[in-house]
Amino acid sequence: MALRTYANLLILGVGLVSSTAFANELKGVRVWPAPDETRVVLDMQGKADYSQFMLSNPSRLVIDLNKTSIKTKLPITVTKSEILTKVRSSNAPGKGTTRLVFELKRTTTPKIFSLSPTPDGSYGYRLVMDLPNGSGAGIADKDEQEEEKATENNLAKLPSGTADIVVAVDAGHGGDDPGSIGPTHKYEKNVTLAVARKLAAKINATTGMRAVMTRRGDYYVGLSKRSEIARKNKALLLVSIHADGFSSPKPRGASVWVLNTRRANTEIGRWLEQSEKQSELLGGGDVLSSNPKDKYLGRAVLDLQFSYSQKEGYDVAKRVLSNLRHIARLHKTVPQYASLAVLKSPDIPSLLVETGFITNPIEERQLTSNAHQNQLASAVYKGILQYFTAHPPEGTLFASRLNAGGMKHKVTSGQTLSGIAAKYGSSMAAIRSANHLKSNSVNIGQMLLIPGSGIKTAFVGNITTPKNTASTRIIWHTVTRGEYLGKIAAKYGVTMSSIRQTSHLKSDNVMVGQKLKIAVAATKIERHKVRRGEFLSKIAAEYGVSVATIRDANKLRSDKLAVGQTLIIPRS
Repeated sequence: MALRTYANLLILGVGLVSSTAFANELKGVRVWPAPDETRVVLDMQGKADYSQFMLSNPSRLVIDLNKTSIKTKLPITVTKSEILTKVRSSNAPGKGTTRLVFELKRTTTPKIFSLSPTPDGSYGYRLVMDLPNGSGAGIADKDEQEEEKATENNLAKLPSGTADIVVAVDAGHGGDDPGSIGPTHKYEKNVTLAVARKLAAKINATTGMRAVMTRRGDYYVGLSKRSEIARKNKALLLVSIHADGFSSPKPRGASVWVLNTRRANTEIGRWLEQSEKQSELLGGGDVLSSNPKDKYLGRAVLDLQFSYSQKEGYDVAKRVLSNLRHIARLHKTVPQYASLAVLKSPDIPSLLVETGFITNPIEERQLTSNAHQNQLASAVYKGILQYFTAHPPEGTLFASRLNAGGMKHKVTSGQTLSGIAAKYGSSMAAIRSANHLKSNSVNIGQMLLIPGSGIKTAFVGNITTPKNTASTRIIWHTVTRGEYLGKIAAKYGVTMSSIRQTSHLKSDNVMVGQKLKIAVAATKIERHKVRRGEFLSKIAAEYGVSVATIRDANKLRSDKLAVGQTLIIPRS
């Protein structure tokens, strides 16, 4: 009996040792590549007890999880990360320890931290590793760098007063944070990214506007960083796209929110604020303490109710709501207020668009429909366009087109009078007259007054649309990237107002792929034999036509001419 008791105690002791050796479990490994870094999340049974070190040649991060067993499949091959290639297990240094090896493309400085279970129980204990891409630029980074370089080059070539209006488009949630979840398990993060991409495409197709997305894929971006991205790109507006959620499936309808640093006074508003805090927990941070040194976030605790950015944000929000009502049910017919971190940019007007309730079965189906997503993007886009058309920021192409009395242009290297005239839809004769020029020569740094009608003429007076008579003919023009109404008007030798009238445009804004109806004068052909000392712009000025007209009529690939060459000159 004593021997049996001893044996039982021995078995019990071994069981206790085994239980102690594996007090924790590694339940899963999730990898989220992003443009700047790759996040790895280890889902744990309990709080992780770990140690770490780096190895070189090749570069590796090693994590030892003490008293932990593996309950997930390894290795994991990572294909879309610019820093991480594989996650695998390796020989443990001792009994009861699990060793994980993260194979890297280069040396990096990882940021490792633990997260506790979320209040709603959707996530348990987690050990998070953020692996910065380091000196190697990722695919997404290269795209953004090339885009920034192209933008800088284009801006360098543009005269003053023709800057783009930059709009930051923020797709809510992402990566570890799915956002609200619909009855059939559709994720808010996927809806917001789809609508944001469509909105950005519409903005980018508009001459004089450019979109910057805070995230382009399924990864998490901290709330304060979203504002930083907008600020870095000199955005004049930040629009955050979301799909609402609630504890009950009954609420439905779209809404638009703007900043109020006081607590929301509606149940839905309080739910939205709590949801944002939950998002920060899922993403691995805290709304107010994630970046305590950020001076902008610090200023956000001030009451911005009467600030410029808040008032402007409210103005845009009203216009967006006005367009949303035509394609979706509205939850609220006026902009709502809430204290949301993503809106706390004191220098950038911001709004948050709730496209509908994904927790409502009907709206979940709508929000995941490609056609409805496109309608939502169009409604938001129209509201933004209406706002900037009515209030064009100084120094932008929108503002220059609104200046009915003309605008100023500073001549830059390589520019000619004919090119400047084409840029603004004017003529060389009109610019010479406005500036009292004796010739077509211009000098670098010279300031010119550019006369023009501008957008305002589209809303003033009743002008009869030119008819297709014997003296005119109708042609159709499809807008290509980089074209704007002034350039198109110069190409066909007509005015911007005439194109607006024949094409029934309400403003000078045109989009890539848009078809324009243009009434051009019936032409007669003259021929000109090039003489020594003549060049294309000089000949164009002599006949009162544009350089583009002669170039197109003669199918010239460049502006170089040969003495004795015969040119066709179309004239009205």
